[in-house]
Amino acid sequence: MEQILKYFPELTPLQKERFAALEDLYTDWNAKINVISRKDMESFYEHHVLHSLAIAAICCSALSPAGQTILDVGTGGGFPGIPLAILYPQNKFTLCDSVGKKTKVAESVAKALELDNVTVVNARAESLPDSFDWVVSRAVASMDKLLPWVRGKYSKGVICLKGGDVESELQTCITRHLLNPKKVTISDISLFFKSEWFETKKVVSIAQ
Repeated sequence: MEQILKYFPELTPLQKERFAALEDLYTDWNAKINVISRKDMESFYEHHVLHSLAIAAICCSALSPAGQTILDVGTGGGFPGIPLAILYPQNKFTLCDSVGKKTKVAESVAKALELDNVTVVNARAESLPDSFDWVVSRAVASMDKLLPWVRGKYSKGVICLKGGDVESELQTCITRHLLNPKKVTISDISLFFKSEWFETKKVVSIAQ
């Protein structure tokens, strides 16, 4: 929790309470369903919660306006959707994953935290009938796979947490005419969060 408060010091008491409750909720679920690596739970707040919130740190001006709708594709157990939903209670989040046991965890956590701005859907993103302002994702698939899944699902843009050879992924998308390179911004998370673990992590934002 100290890491969250370090970078987001203006949290309300309710937000602090919800963030503090996350570790116990996921520890309990992880004992039943392995949604997070057991070893990774030792760095839960840095590797999962703070990593999710990198989207907020870098794209705050985009997500802050009230009333926006955000689709979290391949949410797994609820990342980045649940941390973002805690931070942005004024916006509506739809957390989508095709694996039922994972959406069960995300739905349970959202319910335990009384996040009434979260809807969890067990489905493939491309099957959803709705359109959203933004699509977010966290290491779900390569960009050339992700972008076709969410085509027509957003009006403002796509924001992805990525690692690895991001430039190569984007070049593949450009070659296949899946995106306009002029609309892509790559941001190093390490410029915002001072931790060795974030050295290779990036936020990729693609404007509509």
